[in-house]
Amino acid sequence: MNRTGRHIGLFFGSFNPIHIGHLIIANHILENDGPEEVWFVVSPHNPLKPRHTLARDHDRLHLVQLAVADNLRMRASHIEFGLPKPSYTVDTMAYLKEKYPLYRFSLIMGGDNLATLDKWKNYEVLLRDHDILVYSRPGHGPTPWDTHPRVRFFEAPLLHISATFIREGLRAGRSMRYLLPEPVYQYLETCTMYRD
Repeated sequence: MNRTGRHIGLFFGSFNPIHIGHLIIANHILENDGPEEVWFVVSPHNPLKPRHTLARDHDRLHLVQLAVADNLRMRASHIEFGLPKPSYTVDTMAYLKEKYPLYRFSLIMGGDNLATLDKWKNYEVLLRDHDILVYSRPGHGPTPWDTHPRVRFFEAPLLHISATFIREGLRAGRSMRYLLPEPVYQYLETCTMYRD
């Protein structure tokens, strides 16, 4: 296994919108012997599924860019925007490994995702080739992979914040100021995203 390059933690999500809970988790993992950087990989809209409340891909990416602009160890990634849809994590990881051969990529996920890992495409390949950095989620018990040598748990401080709650609050005209990174809050105050 190549450990010579930078260690990058990949935090996949719709980030619809990104909120302080996401940043708290990423920062905790960075500060506790985790990767050197965290890339927030914005998941594109799956064309096979209805859009519903999902903001446009580049709008969500822009919010992530605003949220992490002042942190040199965090970065917004649109890598999946140009890959075939629907996006599968194992394919994205293979593409990144080819594009950045000297980097080592780990997956950041919640305990709820780890519990359903066997439903992911080629999950055995993910476990074989990548470390999986897991933050606990309330209500999710043991999984078959808890003692796997590639799985590592982080007890990140968790806030009961959901993007759904934030979108509903914005739509109702309530202030979401302290649930969002300040630049994201300021931007959303000046546009109609999530308010239509």
